[in-house]
Amino acid sequence: MATSQFLARLIGPVMLVVGLVVFANPPGFRTLAEEFMASKALMFLSGTIIMPAGLAIVLTHNVWTADWRVLITILGWLTAIGGALRLFGPLFVVKAGHAMLQRPYFTQIAAAIWTVLGLVFCFVGYLH
Repeated sequence: MATSQFLARLIGPVMLVVGLVVFANPPGFRTLAEEFMASKALMFLSGTIIMPAGLAIVLTHNVWTADWRVLITILGWLTAIGGALRLFGPLFVVKAGHAMLQRPYFTQIAAAIWTVLGLVFCFVGYLH
């Protein structure tokens, strides 16, 4: 449980702030995302950072229980897979990213998910 609480305290504030920043400036986020996807160097660099971060979560917290802790495990696996996709299939990531950005409410939905998960992790990490 100590590892779960530590990871919730680490991940929660970051997700909360990212979600709030995207809520505050959706057009700015769309521009940022487009610039990011246009850069092969940033795509590769993000993969080399994101994949080990996800693997670190999975290696220290591969907990499959029917409570909030499974969210950390799922996030770790998704992060590791997302990093690997950036390295092995950057064109797939760019196509998927462009398709998501074409959806009118994608930015608000993504911001809501990040904000809610950030709040959940902050609650269980700091107050639970």
